[in-house]
Amino acid sequence: MAEQAEKTEKGAKAEKPDKPEKGAKGEKAAKPDKGPRPEKAAKGEKAVKGEKAEKAEPSAPAEPYFPRLRTKYREEVVPALVKEFGYRNVMQVPRLAKIVVNIGLGEAIQNPKAVEEAVDQLTQIVGQKPVVTKAKKSISAFKLREGVKIGAKVTLRGGRMWDFFDRLVSLAVPRVRDFKGISPRLFDGRGNFTIGLKEQIIFPEINYDRIDKIRGMNITIVTTAKTDEEARAFLKLLGMPFRAN
Repeated sequence: MAEQAEKTEKGAKAEKPDKPEKGAKGEKAAKPDKGPRPEKAAKGEKAVKGEKAEKAEPSAPAEPYFPRLRTKYREEVVPALVKEFGYRNVMQVPRLAKIVVNIGLGEAIQNPKAVEEAVDQLTQIVGQKPVVTKAKKSISAFKLREGVKIGAKVTLRGGRMWDFFDRLVSLAVPRVRDFKGISPRLFDGRGNFTIGLKEQIIFPEINYDRIDKIRGMNITIVTTAKTDEEARAFLKLLGMPFRAN
């Protein structure tokens, strides 16, 4: 009897669970319903999660930038100079060729960090990275050796040149202490004009609380004028505040 009971238990364990009934021949078992499918986006449009993407409208092209002073030169200065000097060709009218801004640093011999400060301040003023100038020869009287960094300079052309000149004559120069005008005698005889500024803080880009020292600079305005008289009339019409004498 015991042997029969053990066989019965083993037979019960060996029985496999009933398999699910197969569908009729030619029919496939139905898949679970996953709900309605999302609608496909129209051709040429990308689908956005939960929404249809809207077609992006093309942006309008950016308008070209013309400096304010350059527009004034073409519309006002050129006709006035043609009338005053009787130029036969518009190309003979004086124009700005370039502006060179230079900072000399005699202190850099003792304090090399002064060059970094001058470069940073000059970059803020003109909006362009300046070039560090080095001594071309050794001078024992000044304890200067050849190749030592002694200044920084930058050459401006194009739009930056016009913008800098505009800020110079309309914002910076009038902020000079006890300003009475610029001397009209600072020409070199070939139509080029150089002015010296004692303080860099007259430019609004410089924060007075963050500078280490007051430094001056030389600004050379190179024009295409053949004589100083033409260059003087040209710069005056552009807004240079010359003194009466």
